[in-house]
Amino acid sequence: MREADFTRPATLGAVFEGADTVLVVSPSIAGPGAAAASRAAVDHAVAAGARRILYTSHQAASPDSRFAAQPTHAAVEEHLREVPARTTALRHGFYASTLERYAPRALETGELRVPEDGPFSWSDHADLAEADAVALTDPGTPDGPTPPLTAPDLLDLADVARVLTDLTGRTVRRVVVDDEEWVADQVALGVPRPAAEFVLGMFRAARRGDFAVAGPFLEELIGRRPVSVRESLDRFLRTLPARSGSGPVPGSAV
Repeated sequence: MREADFTRPATLGAVFEGADTVLVVSPSIAGPGAAAASRAAVDHAVAAGARRILYTSHQAASPDSRFAAQPTHAAVEEHLREVPARTTALRHGFYASTLERYAPRALETGELRVPEDGPFSWSDHADLAEADAVALTDPGTPDGPTPPLTAPDLLDLADVARVLTDLTGRTVRRVVVDDEEWVADQVALGVPRPAAEFVLGMFRAARRGDFAVAGPFLEELIGRRPVSVRESLDRFLRTLPARSGSGPVPGSAV
């Protein structure tokens, strides 16, 4: 096994020795170091002799997005265009697992209290990992940014509240909360303010329609219908402990 650390570029070189094709998974780093870490990984892969590099980007990659992760992806995509190797940016849809942060509290309170949003291309992590593997092992995968790798349906958080209600039999209302009120609420729950403000950017970008993009390319790559939001949430709810009181156990509906 080879080990390296995105935040310590000097450790990256040996990891890629002998690799002809490399998949760089974007690191969970916030702030200006995020793009630098991925660019360093790409550069070390090229220096080690890799002739093809794939990077897990996002369907909303843009230098002017309100969600800070997207300018990072856009900066890495720009770097990929400059390196002396074949490169592919795998433009993932928005991870459906994000909803797992909000579903339990919504079920406890009966309210999905979050800022104003817009449609999201909620996509399953496992589907995207499978698509990445297919693209990685198929030398015919096109260079450059891929079409959006998303599930076919676009749902906003009002739609998600209805899905939660349908799955559990417990009414969940979508409540729009003022941006600053929501940040203050998150801080009161123990979330560091910079982290809460980072996530707030997700809602602001959604309002602008940044994530309202879907397409068939994910289904084409994996050869089957992608997992829906309903299926993803149902699977997650089945992992939660049974709750006291009336109503079915979350995740008990099919």
